[in-house]
Amino acid sequence: MSDCCCNSGCCCSGGEPRPSAAGSVSVPAISTSLSLKDIAGAWKVRWGIGRDNYTVEPGLYAVGEPDTASPVLISANYKLTFDTLRKNLTDLDCWLLILDTKGINVWCAAGKGTFGTNELVSRIDVTGLTEIVEHRKLIAPQLGATGISAHEVTKRTGFSVVYGPVRAKDIKEFIAADYKATKEMRTVKFTFWDRLKLTPMELVKAAKVSIMVFGVLFLFNLFASRLFGLADFLAYSAAVLAGSVLTPVLLPFIPGRAFAFKGWLMGLISTAIISYVYGWFTPPLLLLGIGYMLALPAYSAFIAMNFTGATTYTSFSGVIKEMKIAVPAIILSLVAGVVLILIKTFIG
Repeated sequence: MSDCCCNSGCCCSGGEPRPSAAGSVSVPAISTSLSLKDIAGAWKVRWGIGRDNYTVEPGLYAVGEPDTASPVLISANYKLTFDTLRKNLTDLDCWLLILDTKGINVWCAAGKGTFGTNELVSRIDVTGLTEIVEHRKLIAPQLGATGISAHEVTKRTGFSVVYGPVRAKDIKEFIAADYKATKEMRTVKFTFWDRLKLTPMELVKAAKVSIMVFGVLFLFNLFASRLFGLADFLAYSAAVLAGSVLTPVLLPFIPGRAFAFKGWLMGLISTAIISYVYGWFTPPLLLLGIGYMLALPAYSAFIAMNFTGATTYTSFSGVIKEMKIAVPAIILSLVAGVVLILIKTFIG
């Protein structure tokens, strides 16, 4: 899709709109090749830039030269998801039925209800899909299964729902095998690279908070008896990296099940190292050391907990349970730590 005008409803193939006729319905065609603009857009979104508006228009799209017998794939209107799917459809003639998930990926949208039965039924009706294909079969992504009631879709539209593989790269093999998935296709993986790709977003969030934190520390330094300096900056930065990078990257190897605990443990280790190096465990600075040991691991835990909504290591009920326990503990520890740090800063 070179030059995809995603917010105006048309997507281009080879730089020009190319409607694909199916009966009396005209369907925009899309390319399976990503342009530099698409790649740059994906990079920006990974860093949290323009994330809320990175969408394509919901509706029906043609890939290749589909006909009335071609398969119909369902996906979300989050452009990163859309692009990931289409780039894996080279040499395949098919239809893409894109649901309005409010710019949210399939897995998260299924949990929120926007990748759901009602939206799918509505989109089938709005696009006139029954006039475009003769068969009555839809391929839904496996990670969206929780949002779609297959029997309800069949009851209301006559279309049956088949759940495809976890990864878009397996979709062509899945279709060629007469819609049968291997065990490998059904296995949900969350590799080192998958986890690493999530870290830029959290780093950007932490950077925004850090600007405010550093601004406050600068003001404190105007009146403090003990100035905040390089050591404090390193301790804070280490805690941020512990929660936003080390925790997701080392996730399978960190003890414990809760993300908050994993982040807290990484933050505790990083803070302990900095505290030891700068002598914060010795009597003159012990209060400062205790304050940082309470505050910084709690902050690492909070950052790490954000990953619960972006991984396959937990469930919605598990996230709710973890938050009920972790959030109060994080707040108490953070407040207690900050109080001790300020006492040492202003009183000595």
